[in-house]
Amino acid sequence: MERIAVIDFETTGISPSSSCRATEIAVVILEQGRIVERYQSLMNAGVRVPAFIEQLTGISNAMLRTAPSAEKVMNEVNEFVGCTPLLAHNAAFDQKFWDFELGRIKRTRLQNFACSLLLARRLMPAAPNHKLGTLTTFAQLPHTGQAHRAMADAEMAANLTAHLAQELRQKHGLRELSHDLLVSLQKVPAAKINEHLKRHRGF
Repeated sequence: MERIAVIDFETTGISPSSSCRATEIAVVILEQGRIVERYQSLMNAGVRVPAFIEQLTGISNAMLRTAPSAEKVMNEVNEFVGCTPLLAHNAAFDQKFWDFELGRIKRTRLQNFACSLLLARRLMPAAPNHKLGTLTTFAQLPHTGQAHRAMADAEMAANLTAHLAQELRQKHGLRELSHDLLVSLQKVPAAKINEHLKRHRGF
C-alpha cells in the first residue's frame, strides 16, 4: 500500500473557531504496514485550555505558553505531509481542524482523508465498540502511550490501519490496496461490504 500520513490532533473543543483551536498535532507516515517517519509538536494558538480538557489530555496552559506558534507548527507539518494521502481515526474531527489550521496559514488541503473508525465498523463488526483504544485491545495491537496525546493516538491509528490492510489481504483476498480503495470502502454500507470487496477481487 502507498504511503499514508496518519494524523491526530488534540484540541480545546470539538469544533474549530477563533476560541477553539488545536493544542497538539502528531503525524506518522505508514509505509508497507510500518511507521517510517514521525512528526509531533505542541502548538500555541493563543487560546486557553479548559480545565476538563487539561484533565483529559494532560496538556496544560503552562505547557502551551512555551510551545511554538500554531502558524509555525502548521507550516512545518504541512511541509512534512506534502501530498501524502491522509488518514485519521474519526477523520471528520481531525479533518475539520486540519482544514481550519491550514486555512489560517493560507493553505488548502489537496488530498482526501480516509477514516480508520469507519473502516473498522465495516471490517471489524465483532468489536465491542469502535473507539481507538477498544479496537487496539480487541485486535491485540500494542498500546503506544497515553490516550488523548497526539503521538500515541496517531501510532495506534497507524497500527490499526496496518491491521485492517492485513485483514483485507488475508480474509478478503485483495492483493492491491490503495488509499482510494480505503476511502471508497468507508462509504459502503456495512451490509454490502462483502459484495463491494468481491468486485475488487474481480469476481
